[in-house]
Amino acid sequence: MSLPILEGRNVRLRPPCADDADTRFALGTNAEIAEMYGVNKEDIKPITREGAALWVQGLADHPHAWVIEINGAFAGIIRLDNVNRQDRRATMAIGIYNPALLGKGFGTEAITLLLSHAFGEIGLHRIGIRVLAYNKRAIRAYEKCGFTVEGRERETAYVNGSWHDDIMMGLLDREFSALQR
Repeated sequence: MSLPILEGRNVRLRPPCADDADTRFALGTNAEIAEMYGVNKEDIKPITREGAALWVQGLADHPHAWVIEINGAFAGIIRLDNVNRQDRRATMAIGIYNPALLGKGFGTEAITLLLSHAFGEIGLHRIGIRVLAYNKRAIRAYEKCGFTVEGRERETAYVNGSWHDDIMMGLLDREFSALQR
């Protein structure tokens, strides 16, 4: 099954291609972005060309992973994980790797495109997200898209010498539909 291209006003979600490795390599590893995923400062390493190529191959092998393209250029990825067709649920992950593009609404637009596809064409009922409590920018984007906090798992991540909570958020198809009207 090939992934559809999902077009928005400023954002395009498309399947990954080999050329994305060069862009991913050029973007490098941003310490602030890595920390939002729970990576310790001392564990942040520069990405290699080989690492970028393997990373893109992993995306290409994933059945529900798209590249986020902004103004025709690779900016990050978004994917559905743990897709369960019986229970019609999945989890979602997103990453924008260009720090200049953060906080401009592109993530929110990418999430909305993915949710429209997930709740529409795929027919999912529920999508869940797990996010570190200190990742306020991501939490704001998820809330703008309709996700609500469902719980808190205390002290799940040990980052830079201290414990941090995970916030569990979820969104149901009917809640998303109501927001789109």
